[in-house]
Amino acid sequence: MVRIKRAYDEAARGDGYRVLVDRLWPRGIAKAALRLDLWAKDVAPSPELRRWFGHDPARFRAFARRYLAELRTGPGRAVLDDLARRAARGTVTLVYGARDQEHNGAVVLREALEERRGVAPEAP
Repeated sequence: MVRIKRAYDEAARGDGYRVLVDRLWPRGIAKAALRLDLWAKDVAPSPELRRWFGHDPARFRAFARRYLAELRTGPGRAVLDDLARRAARGTVTLVYGARDQEHNGAVVLREALEERRGVAPEAP
């Protein structure tokens, strides 16, 4: 199972394997407070794509297409494979810092992982 959760929400026992999927550390949060198992910068959108998107909901569909293309060919591919294997065995929680809970990279990454596993994405 793949879940997504804001970095500013409290970690829970049911989160399973917690992975920060942003290139930048969330503002104002101590590293120990996130209780992460992994900071997977390689699966985050490239800095250029992140800047282009700018968290503009109108650009989200194009962002998602471009981000998926990066995931297929970029350095994060091995990490993506590992996360998919972990999700097949238990819960993986993708932790992100964006305010918008519907239009962010973790949403796209969760869909990519669920698609890879052949299951419908879970609702946020």
